[in-house]
Amino acid sequence: MEEKKTTEYSCNADGVCMRCNEKPPLCQTLVCQTCTSSWHLLCLNAPPVSNSDSAWHCPDCTDVDTSDPPPPAPSTGIVTDVRAIHTDTSLSDKEKAQRCQQLLSGTSNLAQDNTDAPVIFNGSFNCSICMQLPERPVSTPCGHNFCLRCFEKCMAHRRFECPNCRRPLSRTSFSQPKINVQLAIAIRLAKQAKSEGSSEPPPSVQHFLRNQDRPDTAFTTDRAKKTGKANACSGRIFVTIPPDHFGPIPAENDPEKNRGVLVGDTWNDRMECRQWGAHFPHVAGIAGQSSYGAQSVALSGGYVDDEDHGEWFLYTGSGGRDLSGNKRTNKLQSFDQKFENMNESLRVSCRMGYPVRVVRSSKEKRSNYAPGKGVRYDGIYRIEKCWRKNGIQGCKVCRYLFVRCDNEPAPWASEQTGDRPRPLPEIGELECAIDITERKNAPAWDYDEEKECWTWKKPPPESKKASEAGTVRMKRKVDLAAERQKVLKGFSCGICKKVMQYPITTPCAHNFCKACLQGAFAGKSLMRERSQGGRSLRAQKNVKTCPFPLCTTDIADFLENPQVNREMMNLIESWGKKPVEEEPEESNDNDDGNENENEDESMDDATEVSTPSGSDDNVLEEINDNDLNQQHKRRKEE
Repeated sequence: MEEKKTTEYSCNADGVCMRCNEKPPLCQTLVCQTCTSSWHLLCLNAPPVSNSDSAWHCPDCTDVDTSDPPPPAPSTGIVTDVRAIHTDTSLSDKEKAQRCQQLLSGTSNLAQDNTDAPVIFNGSFNCSICMQLPERPVSTPCGHNFCLRCFEKCMAHRRFECPNCRRPLSRTSFSQPKINVQLAIAIRLAKQAKSEGSSEPPPSVQHFLRNQDRPDTAFTTDRAKKTGKANACSGRIFVTIPPDHFGPIPAENDPEKNRGVLVGDTWNDRMECRQWGAHFPHVAGIAGQSSYGAQSVALSGGYVDDEDHGEWFLYTGSGGRDLSGNKRTNKLQSFDQKFENMNESLRVSCRMGYPVRVVRSSKEKRSNYAPGKGVRYDGIYRIEKCWRKNGIQGCKVCRYLFVRCDNEPAPWASEQTGDRPRPLPEIGELECAIDITERKNAPAWDYDEEKECWTWKKPPPESKKASEAGTVRMKRKVDLAAERQKVLKGFSCGICKKVMQYPITTPCAHNFCKACLQGAFAGKSLMRERSQGGRSLRAQKNVKTCPFPLCTTDIADFLENPQVNREMMNLIESWGKKPVEEEPEESNDNDDGNENENEDESMDDATEVSTPSGSDDNVLEEINDNDLNQQHKRRKEE
């Protein structure tokens, strides 16, 4: 009979084996060459022949994805540096392992960049796998944060447990992890605090003034309250760009706030997004003209063929569905798509290399990069190729390859700078595609090596709408204090809408205060007893749905032992928000005789006790008499 394999665990930071709970001697300790973690030789299912093997890899690193190129072989100089690190007596074992990993992986320069961040990232917030600041951070229900790529590699080993504390994860946590956008923005702002970033506005600005007398919000009639907002185009347009404006929206076109539309700006719905010009159509996913080009697109999960990879995505064109009669929505495709109308406008932008604004909607449930609520502006993309192929539903669809090329970092990234030119991804479906269109000439929107930014290499297309100059150009100013307040608002609880106190991350990647989440289900037990006709039935489990709007995840098992996200709590405290429980309580007895100015009127009796109006015995007698009088009044009323 074959011996049954048990789960293998490494040693913790103190060198104690997590399987046998004993600290092995040096002769029985193995160090992984990839992750530099320590393992107990006797607790391995398949131990090596000798513990002196320098090329030994731990069980967590044996099945690493081979699609990535192997790291370069260490040279003689690197070996000397590793030996120097191990002989340094001023470093602890954890610091030695961290520096060796940075040296072997070639990320030592990146580690120095991370040390430029403020003291709030002092190493306790680093990813437990790569030991760097989390890149596209993912939060687990047990309160730990990891890089998205590191987390997916751990889940590829089919070990569905937290890489840090080894707690089992739910199916939703490992199958489709959600990026914690608030943490990514906080890391980026911390890096910006050490450097002065400035972005020059485009040379020419077009101003289009209209709708100045309309209300700030789209009004709703009484008849349309059930179906949504009526007269969607009634809201005021806050920016002064024409409807066919290409590229980003600078501060010159924002006469009120003088900030423009920045990457990461969110709105409640598509109508508010329209008022800020990021994407003007409130229903259609493509904004453009067939003979002029496309200005913006919206990713809202309308077609099953869409693939979202963050910095690049595959977009499906419009059409192919029968909307005749009263069919307002139809998700089944009944005929082929063609390069006409809106699809042709995207192909024109592909040929000319025009910049396209991209917004993502929370309706896209299959994407890891979609916002949790509302609509978010994700920056400028450029269409590199377009083609047609047979879709999932059997009919031909128009496909477009979008690649990000914005000067501002993405909302899910923690880099301080924007995009850089990158090689195009390999698309497998191009082998059986037809009508392939690629750009032959130089793009109009491209990267300038001298200025180190994306800009117009050719003059932008002139607007076909009437334009008039009516605002004064103003330079954009970055207010770090205002950005910090914006980050704190992003760390708001889904119940009380305030900055979270002791934040908790649910398995569905939603954040709440610990007190608010427990208070929402106060008095509701995990199981409920049932009885019918004088007989007792089997107990049934109570369903506790996540309080976040439109979320139907059952978190009953999670509420039995919710874990506070300590790293997120320390981050909120570092930005200036401390928990209420940690504030020192003021005592009633003040030695200096000063009274609290904010004392409630209901404490008048207590202040009389503290005043030296009589002896202690007299005060106690007065309190007892007051209690007796109150008891007599209650009995008479009853």
